[in-house]
Amino acid sequence: MQESKEALIIFLKYPELGRAKTRLAASIGNEKALKVYIELLNNTNLITRNLKIDKFLYYDKVSEKKLDWKEGNYTHAYQIESDLGGRMAQAFEDIFNKGYEQVIIMGSDCYDLSSHIIEEAFKTLQNHDVVLGPAKDGGYYLIGLSKMNKQLFTEIEWSTEQVLKSTVQKCKAANLSYHLLKTLSDIDTVEDLTPHLKHIIK
Repeated sequence: MQESKEALIIFLKYPELGRAKTRLAASIGNEKALKVYIELLNNTNLITRNLKIDKFLYYDKVSEKKLDWKEGNYTHAYQIESDLGGRMAQAFEDIFNKGYEQVIIMGSDCYDLSSHIIEEAFKTLQNHDVVLGPAKDGGYYLIGLSKMNKQLFTEIEWSTEQVLKSTVQKCKAANLSYHLLKTLSDIDTVEDLTPHLKHIIK
């Protein structure tokens, strides 16, 4: 049995040219998009490596390559072949089956996310069924559960502005208590780039 009851799942891609930030790449090109994504991954490592919880890097593609994050004690795993909902549901099931009691999935696209917000999310799960980090585009940058519920990941139009709204409706329908964290911006388009990210691609 693991020592921690809390687990953080980080959904990511191994950074390869042509596979990272494709919407952004359509505007600024593959090489600059890859630079942005590598910086987002570095930031993700920075805000998670010192968290006193168990951490799992879930890659979207089975590959021999793994991120060389020396600090932080990360476990490497792979997402299944499915839509986003299916991939998240399976990852949650994997980790709950290991005996964890509070589990959070976050992406690697939110530059404004901080260690403090992640810690707040875990604290929220001590007395809520669900915690959500709303993204400005109508999705979410983080979702956490204190018990498994597959319904939250089915019949949702992923990558649309209805994702968060649909998930909240499902929480209400299932009588699940939920809490919304502060709204942040995912980095998907040129307009989303922070001054720092704009600077690295100049």
